[in-house]
Amino acid sequence: MIRTRFAPSPTGYLHIGGARTALFSWAYARKMGGQFVLRIEDTDQERSTLESEKAILDGLAWLGIDWDEGPFYQMKRLDRYKEIAQRLLDEGRAYRCYASREELEAMREAQRARGEKPRYDGRWRPEPGKVLPAPPEGVAPVVRFKTPRDGEVGFDDLIKGPITVANAELDDLVILRGDGIPTYNFGVVVDDWDMGITHVIRGDDHVNNTPRQINILLALGAPLPVYAHVPMILGHDGERLSKRHGAVSVLQYKEDGYLPEALLNYLARLGWGHGDDEKFSMAQFVEWFEVGNVSHSPARFDQEKLAWLNQQYLKEADDARLAGLARPFLIRQAIDPDRADLPRIVGLLKERVATVEELADAAHIFYRQAEPAVEELRDRLAPEALPALEALKAALAGVAWRAADLNQLIKDSAKAHGLKLGQIGIPLRLVLFGTAQTPSIDQTLELLGRDETLRRFEAAWPHALAVVQAGRD
Repeated sequence: MIRTRFAPSPTGYLHIGGARTALFSWAYARKMGGQFVLRIEDTDQERSTLESEKAILDGLAWLGIDWDEGPFYQMKRLDRYKEIAQRLLDEGRAYRCYASREELEAMREAQRARGEKPRYDGRWRPEPGKVLPAPPEGVAPVVRFKTPRDGEVGFDDLIKGPITVANAELDDLVILRGDGIPTYNFGVVVDDWDMGITHVIRGDDHVNNTPRQINILLALGAPLPVYAHVPMILGHDGERLSKRHGAVSVLQYKEDGYLPEALLNYLARLGWGHGDDEKFSMAQFVEWFEVGNVSHSPARFDQEKLAWLNQQYLKEADDARLAGLARPFLIRQAIDPDRADLPRIVGLLKERVATVEELADAAHIFYRQAEPAVEELRDRLAPEALPALEALKAALAGVAWRAADLNQLIKDSAKAHGLKLGQIGIPLRLVLFGTAQTPSIDQTLELLGRDETLRRFEAAWPHALAVVQAGRD
């Protein structure tokens, strides 16, 4: 059975790159009828936090990336790592190293001074005929893997193709620290082996780790997984994606009003494609996904493209769902969402916005009467339109309150006074809503309601008249 995994470290939020890796691993398992495993690599005790772990789990849940097993925690598996390290020691494939941090730093400084690549020099590595010093007292040794000195190690990456590294380029890496906590390269090997991971799909910043991990797997007689290293994501400027490029946390996009299906769709298109298809469901993505079709080159994150895609999903979203998503934004802005018919409001506005946050902002016109800018009112409300608006104000009290009837009333008012529709429609928007940009005025008025429309007209009309009069003077 195909088994993939996602193994984040809880030292920060779930970022865009990690979410894409999880998505690709999840999609491959789903496509192949396999299983997707979640593992939390929490051995960095200084930086790992429960808050980060929660952010990762919440981010995956929001995106809808579910897992079949886990989450497994490395810190609960320390005995297993010690057991495997002891086996390697017993078989002569690992050894204890007592070199202090100061010794190792001095060693590297001397190597750099000679123009050499800094690396462990094997001073505690047992060799035939080599006499090792007595272990110093009071020093907790690390355990180092005894990397083969000859030959090479290679693998056929599903994305990058064949990769081969000479063992002479690899030094003896630490696999178990003095405190009994495994290093990354050792923990991941034992975990992937124990959990039966068949395919490792991860970022290409791990390419250099793979030969080391393969050597350990070979020493253990463990089966080798298939590897696929996904190229990194760059910002619009070609630099590695970072905080300065904007929101890179998955949950930040939730806070900013993006829909999870839009972000998933966009992540799927970062470095992978299916012809010219830009918008597709996750079911389609799983059906189409092939690891070998992932691009060899880094992908560029385009915030505008994501916003466009989110807009397409907003247009299709259920109004009741969008109303529920918009509610927290309105509440944070001290607006009671229940004072108006929010599902109908979002249904009217959703084609004009790119995020739920923008949707909530656009809904303000139905909850608060804003005073228009004096300059705009002066420019858009002509003196000759005043009689038409006065007559319209009176007529609104008796018209049937349906969009079609309101539309006809506004047209008739403009025609009766020899005005173009915009000469009455735009000033009407300014007076009632404080902005010239609203959806169609008839639908907007129908949703606002007769009583609120007349109340706003009465409240704003004296100010409008004063602005026009001041312009005349």
